Amino acid sequence: MRKVIVGAMVSLDGVMQAPGGPEEDPTGGFGYGGWVAPIVDEVFGEEIDRMFGQPFDLLLGRKTYEIFAAHWPYAEDGPDDSIAKTFNSINKYVATRKGLDLTWQGSVALNDAAADIARLKQEDGPALVTQGSSDLLQTLFANDLVDQINVFTFPVVLGHGKKLFGNGTKPAAFKLAASRISPSGIVIGRYVRDGKVATGDFAMDPPTPAEIARRDKMRQEG
Repeated sequence: MRKVIVGAMVSLDGVMQAPGGPEEDPTGGFGYGGWVAPIVDEVFGEEIDRMFGQPFDLLLGRKTYEIFAAHWPYAEDGPDDSIAKTFNSINKYVATRKGLDLTWQGSVALNDAAADIARLKQEDGPALVTQGSSDLLQTLFANDLVDQINVFTFPVVLGHGKKLFGNGTKPAAFKLAASRISPSGIVIGRYVRDGKVATGDFAMDPPTPAEIARRDKMRQEG
């Protein structure tokens, strides 16, 4: 089976919109595009290389695909030659509800993202790695299709913008498989699925009369 691995750069308040540049995605009046660039360091680069050091195919939403297709096919022989050649040579699975001109070699349209990705997961092949694609991520989380999350949390608060997790996310437990903190303060965590969410209780047993009254009030307030 193939795994779905989410790769996400997020702010402390969970925003992942337009990390790469001012013109990447100004949707909703977002004015902080390129917030990652001043903070990246050598450790960040090493962990990105590690994430892409395994066999993988890309799994992208429409907008991220358009950003990548306008950049990576033209980036070979430049400073990012290695990753450009890798991205250009592998399969790119693109979730799109609209007709999209798939100009990038190796691109495959997914018209029903949840069903098509569930089918892809049952096949033999490399991991399916996301980049950006915040709308697609909501579909993946809502349909319990994510096996691993690689989160790069940057020491910045952005206030608003597209976020990693939305209200439709299906509850799931993850465990920390590896972590690292970069010199510039990027917290890097690799989380893998760990079954269902477990709950516990720190309350007194039996509850005090004050606690019983509090619970009754909460139920009445809804």
